[in-house]
Amino acid sequence: MLPKRSGNRFGQQKKGNGTNSATSSYNQLQTATISYKGMSTTNMRIERTCEYCKNSFIAQKVTTRYCSNLCNSRDYKKRMREKKIGIVIEEDSYKNKGFDPIIKEKEFLSIKEVCMLLGASRWTVYRMIDSGQVKAVKIGWKTIIERNEINKLFLYTRRCKSL
Repeated sequence: MLPKRSGNRFGQQKKGNGTNSATSSYNQLQTATISYKGMSTTNMRIERTCEYCKNSFIAQKVTTRYCSNLCNSRDYKKRMREKKIGIVIEEDSYKNKGFDPIIKEKEFLSIKEVCMLLGASRWTVYRMIDSGQVKAVKIGWKTIIERNEINKLFLYTRRCKSL
């Protein structure tokens, strides 16, 4: 028969009440933790203010931001709505950068610059070129229109209205 060893199988000596310190701290942690539907929450009580309705409430977690699921979903919808509006405003400002004052000073204009100047679509400018209302020159891949051609276009329309 083997002699009895003192301590447990890991070589630790038992303390006072018969349990080691690791086991006692583990038991204390288990008593401080409450399990609810698979999620563990502590019995801490933190006073917080809801980010949506600004009411005070007692939070059980450090990460809790809202007093209820309703406030959470309403704030989420509000954020998504603001995000969509921001995207639309950004796209609109990108599309309509505004009129470039340098275009007024240029003697030769590209199709894109003529579109900005007239406020017309690219296809409208091409139709005006095809019909002969505006004379254009192709240089490589780029179509160039003289500034005087645009001015003549407006003089022609003024004469037609006066007749």
